[in-house]
Amino acid sequence: MNKLLIAALTASALVAPAAAVAQARGGIVVVDTDRILAECTACRAATATLNSQTTALRTRAQGLQTQLQSEGQPIQTAVNALNGKQPDAALQARITAFQAKQRSAEQELANGQRNLQSTQAHVSQQLSTRLLPIIEQSRARRGAAIAVSKSGLLANDTSIDITGEVLTALNQQVPSVSVTPLPQQQSTTPGR
Repeated sequence: MNKLLIAALTASALVAPAAAVAQARGGIVVVDTDRILAECTACRAATATLNSQTTALRTRAQGLQTQLQSEGQPIQTAVNALNGKQPDAALQARITAFQAKQRSAEQELANGQRNLQSTQAHVSQQLSTRLLPIIEQSRARRGAAIAVSKSGLLANDTSIDITGEVLTALNQQVPSVSVTPLPQQQSTTPGR
């Protein structure tokens, strides 16, 4: 109990001076970025597309797994029937072809996963690039010294919450984002 009380007093001692300095310079505004990223028009559309891409990748993975299992079972049965003997040339060719299909499937799924991660990063990059200037404009218009994320606060006065105006501005300025992988960086290696 005493440790909690000491921790709370220490935290308030650290936060109070920062808040007092910010208040003296014009105040603080609060933005619920989690809400904005969940509710903005472009965010919802991008999330729906990303969910669709994730589902498609998962479905493809299941399809490949089923295909490989059905092709691999007869090969495994033939190998088991040899009781440790070396497979003949025909069976060895089937094994080699099957292993190539496995590697191809693994590569396809890895590429799909990288593509999905790149697309998610591109969406995040576009949103943050546009969101931060909008927050800055709202902060400046209100004459506040700082803007803080609501996720890091324990409590705040609703009069300093600018989430609604930031969300409205983001929806007006960014009706959609590109749901594509990040553009590839040009190689800076000489001779390329």
